[in-house]
Amino acid sequence: MFKPNSILVYNFVKENEGKNFTAADIAEGTGLDVKQVNGIVTSAFAKKGYMVREEAEIEITKEDGSKGHKAVKFIRLTEEGKKLDVNATDDEQ
Repeated sequence: MFKPNSILVYNFVKENEGKNFTAADIAEGTGLDVKQVNGIVTSAFAKKGYMVREEAEIEITKEDGSKGHKAVKFIRLTEEGKKLDVNATDDEQ
């Protein structure tokens, strides 16, 4: 059985599947703290094989207007994660 905040994070990722979201983006979209999101993704989903963090590099504009790059980790559902029913009880899964 998943906790309400875990369900909130899962539903956000599932509803936005195919888009690039970091933990900060998910936090902003759900109203949770980034640390909460990271903890939920790791303990409730990644360790169980339902979500992964994919490393990527994005282009950013620095304060002086120049371009640069930043390493980020996008959070995605695995194939198993896409099939997950977060509302099911432990007996149903």
